[in-house]
Amino acid sequence: MSSFVSDFMAEVKAKNPNEPEFHQAVQEVAESLVPVLERHTEYRKAKILERIVEPERVIMFRVPWVADNGDVRVNRGYRIEFNSAIGPYKGGLRFHPSVTLSILKFLGFEQIFKNSLTTLPMGGGKGGSDFDPKFKSRNEIMRFCQSFMTELYRHIGANTDVPAGDIGVGAQEIGFLFGQYKRIRNVYEGVLTGKGLTWGGSLIRPEATGFGVVYFANEMLKTRGQSFEGKTVAVSGFGNVAWGATIKATEMGAKVVTLSGPDGYIFDPDGVSGEKIDFMLELRASNQDIVKPYADRYGVEFHADKHPWEVKCDIALPCATQNELDENDAKALLANGCQCVCEGANMPSTPEAIERFLDSGILFGPAKAANAGGVATSGLEMTQNSIRMTWSREEVDRHLHTIMVNIHRSCIDAAAAYGMAGNYVAGANIAGFIKVADAMLAQGIV
Repeated sequence: MSSFVSDFMAEVKAKNPNEPEFHQAVQEVAESLVPVLERHTEYRKAKILERIVEPERVIMFRVPWVADNGDVRVNRGYRIEFNSAIGPYKGGLRFHPSVTLSILKFLGFEQIFKNSLTTLPMGGGKGGSDFDPKFKSRNEIMRFCQSFMTELYRHIGANTDVPAGDIGVGAQEIGFLFGQYKRIRNVYEGVLTGKGLTWGGSLIRPEATGFGVVYFANEMLKTRGQSFEGKTVAVSGFGNVAWGATIKATEMGAKVVTLSGPDGYIFDPDGVSGEKIDFMLELRASNQDIVKPYADRYGVEFHADKHPWEVKCDIALPCATQNELDENDAKALLANGCQCVCEGANMPSTPEAIERFLDSGILFGPAKAANAGGVATSGLEMTQNSIRMTWSREEVDRHLHTIMVNIHRSCIDAAAAYGMAGNYVAGANIAGFIKVADAMLAQGIV
């Protein structure tokens, strides 16, 4: 079957040239699925894998808007509606200059399996724009969002495609997008998640991805009789995911000693806790995308243009962006005694780094399983919208914890069933794939 993967990937690359992030995501899944395809000839006959890597719909559109100085600007908008076999398309919107078709296709492809693992009825999708909200005024961001939604509205709906936030799309942007959708469609429905609490949002949604990462990592640690209590944790990023992970890891008795941004990382030997966690919100709200002000304020070390993986830690939680942790970083973590790496960002570890982790035998939690807490809570927000109710913080957190425990169990069981016990990468890919594949078989060649 190794020749099958080679031939399959050659076809994927030929059909999708110059899309390295998408190729990387597909290759990882394809390699994990070899034993599944050997056992289930019905999947091969129906060309499930060949169909699942092809988005059901790719929407690309122009987004013209007017800057405060009167200049007309034009950006490019996207929505990748990847797979709806188990539910309406679900996935975030990213506003960042790095947004390309390759980035969004990799994110949308990962979202298929991540959403499947949650057990909630959600398909996979992703979208966004190369618009950069940094240093834009509130009115400029509003005008851009209104223009973006003026095109996007015709492709989404509460039972069709439900976008959420992502990098560059927070509560403010979701508000502007929702307001324009409501204005155009004249309906009040749960078409977006990540909404404000007073108009349909869910408690703990901003923290949910980070909470879920810690819950998943804790389940992994339990398999070796350990927990977060007394552990030293290295976290990258300082946005919502890193913030939530820092809160929950600290609550569970760990000490978070690093945060990072595009400018470098801080090392706080006393731990990021109390008002320091609150300061993370100020950092994000400043819209400068730098972490050095933390070092200036609290008198701790700042390491410019570096990642935090050189710091000695027990647990590493990469929560910033894709491919932020490479093979050299993996070597450094292993040399310093790190026993658990759990991905908070989407695909933050390179294939070479993942290979190092798996070969070493440490615990490694892949993003599509470990960071599913965000979309899981978005699914819970959709449920609350559907029944016109709002749950308490404790109730949402309880549902989230249960979902993450079940995802961990699904990964463990799937890996063991196909002869790869303890391999969470294989387990997540297999468990996520089989549910979608069976739905696709049941629905025919569509």
